[in-house]
Amino acid sequence: MGISIWQLVIVLLIVALLFGTKKLRNIGGDLGGAIKGFKNAVKEGEKEGGTPEMLTKSADKSVIEGEIDKSKDKV
Repeated sequence: MGISIWQLVIVLLIVALLFGTKKLRNIGGDLGGAIKGFKNAVKEGEKEGGTPEMLTKSADKSVIEGEIDKSKDKV
């Protein structure tokens, strides 16, 4: 009941006809650059201070879930 290889090929051909290969190549490059930038930011964050502590929700829900960064702000 999954997608067969022929259905996948037909969908890819329709997408290529609609958008054109040049536009798809640009979208792929932009997406790859965004993923690479995200990975670099995660690595830098791990090097600087590890993972921040997570807050927990209280019973009365007066605390908003978030992260605490114990490092001092650099000015």
